[in-house]
Amino acid sequence: MTSSLQNAAMLSIPVKLLLLDVDGVLTDGRITYNSDQQELKSFHIHDGLGIKLLQGNDIQVGIITGRNSLMVERRAQELGISLLIQGREDKWAAMQAVQEQLGLSSQQIAYMGDDLPDLAAIRHAGLGIAPANAVAIVRQHADVVTACSGGNGAVREAAEFILGARGLLDSVHQRYLGGN
Repeated sequence: MTSSLQNAAMLSIPVKLLLLDVDGVLTDGRITYNSDQQELKSFHIHDGLGIKLLQGNDIQVGIITGRNSLMVERRAQELGISLLIQGREDKWAAMQAVQEQLGLSSQQIAYMGDDLPDLAAIRHAGLGIAPANAVAIVRQHADVVTACSGGNGAVREAAEFILGARGLLDSVHQRYLGGN
């Protein structure tokens, strides 16, 4: 069942790990090459802060992507994401391996993806999240569909949803309001 972030804001979830796809989630899904055949990717700064907010509240973030990219490796390093799995098309199998490695239940894992390789992981995660630009079948099977598209703040939206569901979002906002 798909719901909006606003309708599901009071859901209590025990998420300890958010796993993210890259293309279509952390980026807008486009792959661009320059004249030197170098791949280019754009990442949204709001998503980066959302990841940092999760990490600062003891929620680990990891990446599972079907492609191999030096840009993804660099962005993960900049954000302090050590759980980086590249070149894995079977996202659910990768998620299961991570779950076993970290000793988590599926209910403690949120997975965000946008296309068919993400579908099984979304269906089996405790919280399946899709960005607004996800293909229809992925949106249908997600628990939450963000208002923002991938590469345009969708991960930030998901992060705030998770923090809100755990009762942490107000205290996060308070830190940026200067106390009081």
